[in-house]
Amino acid sequence: MTASAFVRFDRLFDDAGAEAIVHLCERFGRYGMYSQENVESEIGQGLTQRHDAVLNYMRSGGMRGERDAPVAELATRTNYFREEYAYGTEPLIAGIEPFLFHEGFVDAARRIHGRAVIEPAIVFANLMVPGQELALHTDVPEFRGVNRKLHPQWLLVAMRHSELFEDWRMPIATGVAWFHDCDGGEFTFYPDGAAAAPEHHKVVYNTALLLDTDSVFHGVDRVADRDRELPSLRPGMQLVFDGDGRWSVRDGEHDVAQYRWDELRFSVSWKAYCFTDEAERDAWRTHTDDLDLDSTLATLVDDLRDRGRITTETPPARELALTIIDEYIRFPAIGASPE
Repeated sequence: MTASAFVRFDRLFDDAGAEAIVHLCERFGRYGMYSQENVESEIGQGLTQRHDAVLNYMRSGGMRGERDAPVAELATRTNYFREEYAYGTEPLIAGIEPFLFHEGFVDAARRIHGRAVIEPAIVFANLMVPGQELALHTDVPEFRGVNRKLHPQWLLVAMRHSELFEDWRMPIATGVAWFHDCDGGEFTFYPDGAAAAPEHHKVVYNTALLLDTDSVFHGVDRVADRDRELPSLRPGMQLVFDGDGRWSVRDGEHDVAQYRWDELRFSVSWKAYCFTDEAERDAWRTHTDDLDLDSTLATLVDDLRDRGRITTETPPARELALTIIDEYIRFPAIGASPE
């Protein structure tokens, strides 16, 4: 895919507004382990939801290229904590409204996608503990009729990278903001394409970036661990605010690890749909001119035949899924870390 613009915010809120987001994080109190949604589908049974990113992460060894690291360690590094603060235009915690309806984000979204009608879709928080990172990936896009609630996420990602379904794609703008200074954990992204050099944004209090993360590869370099061993983390654990700037990872009521606020990496993400006009938004809401899975796969199979990747009959579902991932999703050559 071609180069994509981005907008940098060196000061997202005034001092009181930024401090309020930190207090909101503490008020929310408990953050569950991020886990991928499970979707039953005939295509690619047995593949993980983000099989594309998993394959690349195992090949590359993560953001630092540690290819010999044990699989369990690689899994723990990326098993971070996430919760939603707002869904659509509905706040899930009081006080998130200034972020959800941030005029700077709305204006930047219009500039990035060249579309006038911006509809906030979600606000969520990510928290990482020392030693964790986020593998290079592009976010899961959405198409009219084909979305992550109904279909495998790797398929949607491949659809975006194939550029065969742009007439049905829902352009999404993503703002990522940081509300403390962090040692390590730089946001690495490739606005000039996977073959170009990446940019690295240091995590600095009250700053943000807005870009099309469905199109731009990005990841998070490892949060500084200061030679501290990363505990074994698994789904079901929670990161809990204990008061006075202290946090703990808990397995039920059992403390697994304790951290100070300045050891964590905290980010808040904003996503919005971007429409050309009200008519386009109405088409999305009323499901006119939607895609379906059968027509999507037929288009991909026809294109794979044209490319010479399928030369006989259509392969079995799992083999076809792996061929789609391999052909269309081309990651940066290596997981570069900040210099």
